[in-house]
Amino acid sequence: MPVARRLAVPALLAVSALSLAACGDGGSPASGETGTASGEEAITIVTATNVYGDIAATVGGDDVEVTSIVNSLSQDPHSYEATVQDKLSVSEADLVIENGGGYDTFLGRLAEETGVETVLSAVELSGLEAEAGTEEHSDEAAAEHGDEPTAEHADEPTGEHSDEPTGEHADEEGHDHGAFNEHVWYDLPAMATLADAIADELGRLDEANTDEYRSRADAFTAELQSIQDRLAALASEGPGGKVAVTEPVPVYLLEDAGLENVTPEEFSEAIEEETDVPVAALEEMKALVSGKTLAFLAYNDQTEGAQTEAVRSAADAAGLPVLDFTETLPDGENYISWMTANTDTIEAALS
Repeated sequence: MPVARRLAVPALLAVSALSLAACGDGGSPASGETGTASGEEAITIVTATNVYGDIAATVGGDDVEVTSIVNSLSQDPHSYEATVQDKLSVSEADLVIENGGGYDTFLGRLAEETGVETVLSAVELSGLEAEAGTEEHSDEAAAEHGDEPTAEHADEPTGEHSDEPTGEHADEEGHDHGAFNEHVWYDLPAMATLADAIADELGRLDEANTDEYRSRADAFTAELQSIQDRLAALASEGPGGKVAVTEPVPVYLLEDAGLENVTPEEFSEAIEEETDVPVAALEEMKALVSGKTLAFLAYNDQTEGAQTEAVRSAADAAGLPVLDFTETLPDGENYISWMTANTDTIEAALS
């Protein structure tokens, strides 16, 4: 399956080739659906989560009707099981938007079963998975050829975000997330790319309103750029410090703020694979948050369990700030206000 880089033209090409799927909730904050005000039949969009539903509704405006499958903080997208109603919604959709990367596999199955023609995958469009694979390969090659000259691709272009929010991604040499981090909605340039792809696809489905879709996508991207500029300013102030995370949900955002994720790998792997954390790894994590080396603990209370609660308790006991980050939109928020609030929280913790 072709992978779309974070550039407008490759992104559009990737859209037509994708065969994965997604579902979600969208529109204005906390709304389940939005519809056209003109009386014409709305373009129907189904998204995996209300995060993508909100972005789709922002770009589509009154000309789209958006349904998000996972639309509550009480739902865990990792373990969500699709319903008959979900399948019906997907079968009637003009456009499906998934996260991809193994995050919302239930959508892929629904799209395949119902024969949906047009699916946008945020992971595919972002190009981040391909970057992670390239970095892993480079690290392996460096280990095998440690004595050979390493040019680090110094002469290659780095302007992947030339027309989108720019920040740490343009300058980092590693941006190494270890195993691929599929939580790409915390990567603002990736969401700018997705908004562009949504505008392109809506323009194809509804040529009469192409300019409106493009205008709304551009306005959304401009707001993302303002947030990205704040993150870049934090990163430019010098080493932002080290952080630990109970799950790598907000890591892209944290890295763009100049922060280093030092969570023990064995702990992260167990949480991601939804298995019990080995005792030694749990004790290492508790010792880490109990020390005085971290700026804060990033905590995902949407998928918390006894082991992550134990880590939070250790952080609280040590007086370490604990910042909450969720996987879906909190009630009353839209994507821009949510990411603005997350950035506010990071700034406050670092001040």
